[in-house]
Amino acid sequence: MTEIDAKIDALVPAWLTLPDIAERLGVEVTRVRQLVKEGQLIAVRRGENRALQVPAAFIDGEKIVKGLAGLLTLLRDDGFTDEETLEWLFTPDDTLPGTPAQALSENRGTEVKRRAQALAV
Repeated sequence: MTEIDAKIDALVPAWLTLPDIAERLGVEVTRVRQLVKEGQLIAVRRGENRALQVPAAFIDGEKIVKGLAGLLTLLRDDGFTDEETLEWLFTPDDTLPGTPAQALSENRGTEVKRRAQALAV
């Protein structure tokens, strides 16, 4: 949970606060905090009140986007910081097409994971 820089903040189209995520997932805010602590979500401090927020693209209806937790683990194991992970996930890639976060939410997680594994080489 870190402060986000303006460049990465501009890449992410929409954010949700932890209470918003708790409501969508149908769980308590403490559970969302646990998901962040466990590395299943990335939360950063942003905005005037520096509230913890998560990219809205990480939530699909009433659940976390399929494959996100594994992808975050893979990138962390490759030495990516949360900021680098967010930048990679939300930077458009013409060969994908779209962003890795978009592809993940469109159930194209296998390709996103393959590309993440290639980063480690």
